Amino acid sequence: MFPTPKWRRAAIPAASLAAAALALAVAAPAQAVPLPTGPGMGQVPRFTGHAATPRPVPGSEIHNPFMAQDGRSAMHGDSYASNTQPQNGPLGNSPGVNSSSKVTDPKDPAQCATATFLRNGLMVLNCGGASHHPTLRLEDPATLKDLASYPLPVRPSTYRAAATHNPALMFSDTSGSYYYLDNQDRIVIAGADQHIQRLTVHRTRSGHWEFEQADSWDLRPYLPHSCATAADPDPKGECDPVTAVQADYHGLMWWVSDHGRVGTVDPDTGAVRTTGLPGEQIENSFSTGPDGAFIATDHALYKMHAAPDGTPRTDWRETYDRGTRTKPGQINQGTGATPALLGNGYVGITDNADPRMHVLVYKRGNHVKDSRLVCSVPVFRPGAGATENSLTAWGNGFSVENDYGYASVQNTQGGRSTPGGITKIEVNKAGTGCKVAWTSPEQSPTVVTKLSRSNGLLYAYSKPSDSKGTDAWYLSAIDWRTGKTRFRTLTGTGDAYNNNWSPITLGPDGSAYISTYGGVVRVHDRTGR
Repeated sequence: MFPTPKWRRAAIPAASLAAAALALAVAAPAQAVPLPTGPGMGQVPRFTGHAATPRPVPGSEIHNPFMAQDGRSAMHGDSYASNTQPQNGPLGNSPGVNSSSKVTDPKDPAQCATATFLRNGLMVLNCGGASHHPTLRLEDPATLKDLASYPLPVRPSTYRAAATHNPALMFSDTSGSYYYLDNQDRIVIAGADQHIQRLTVHRTRSGHWEFEQADSWDLRPYLPHSCATAADPDPKGECDPVTAVQADYHGLMWWVSDHGRVGTVDPDTGAVRTTGLPGEQIENSFSTGPDGAFIATDHALYKMHAAPDGTPRTDWRETYDRGTRTKPGQINQGTGATPALLGNGYVGITDNADPRMHVLVYKRGNHVKDSRLVCSVPVFRPGAGATENSLTAWGNGFSVENDYGYASVQNTQGGRSTPGGITKIEVNKAGTGCKVAWTSPEQSPTVVTKLSRSNGLLYAYSKPSDSKGTDAWYLSAIDWRTGKTRFRTLTGTGDAYNNNWSPITLGPDGSAYISTYGGVVRVHDRTGR
């Protein structure tokens, strides 16, 4: 571990929240500029259904002592990757919608992959695009104005995509998308330069907000680092980018790489320990519980723990049916799901089987009687099921979204959509099997759904097929108990409102935030709060 000089970007008076954030090369707008609206806005309903009544859903609370609490620490909410949050979300009471474009080049959308909230209520976004630096942005959660920004390293896949005119190289690269907030509200992120950074956010004496790098750990001695640069977009040799980083329940920072390397960093000593999973790829994040770390590759699900010196050790490994192909709607040939932990006993992923994908639920213990596999439940229609998102896990249930058929924004243009479907399965009380509790027909092509544990609503991002060609996007609220859609509220029309794999995040005030292809959308109740 070694301190590095400060980076100060976009000092903005906290009192006025009015000045612009400075990106590395191009200034961001001083005011939040709304996303552009596509055609057909007046031809589709703005709201369907009825306002919902809150019905909390019971379950075991999640408390990783080294990560931020209240379901605000990571893309998937918490260290369990449960995709649940204790906050309320919108109930459909005269909902309001506002948005903010994060585009600095109209030809280069700036999508924000992860959103989290600091204790003071400000939002942190991790945004990126093809032709400019990925950037952390500090946001006013109501106005969506930029308060400060911090440049991150450009991903090697961006350089390679530009040199080869193959954008698929960039879109299939998940490195740098994930970060987490620790228990001191610090941002911990693994960048494209194979460093883990730890950043603070604070206000200066002059009332400006700024990011400051507190620590950095260099992983290049432990990873192949012949990576593309602007000067050399096609280098010889191996480049292994870091996919994700997260804290375990003992304070170690775990990380995984695209080419199947798993490591830990002791933040107190800087010691790095690694192990390898040869021939396996990790394109998703992972989860941690009091019993260890759960990591899914394109071949198997692992439970690991750290040896006394911090070296990752495998407790068990379970292979699954990875199918014969990478389905449309997936990054690689394997599970698209970050492992999701349920209560104290289960972990769930999906397989990649044909003709039907399955939700797989396993017992987490190191020593189990009979089979570790609790159930393998087929979901969605034969030949039309795939997912590239983690499950939502709460109570005794897991829900899964169908992403089959989504390869790019073109798949949802001209009124088209994907087959869709969201299914919830439930584990029986004896832990000996599962059943399908419900299946929703919602066409939600790619979003990371979120469950509000306070009101019992599962939030999805729907794009219904439209014979007239309107591309309308809706925040949908689904009853966690029954699978019935309580309401949909229109966020906008056109590609700028396509979330393109980004999550829904619930804010402290009960708003729902959707990262989109062009920026960020906020949906909030205007009455009945």
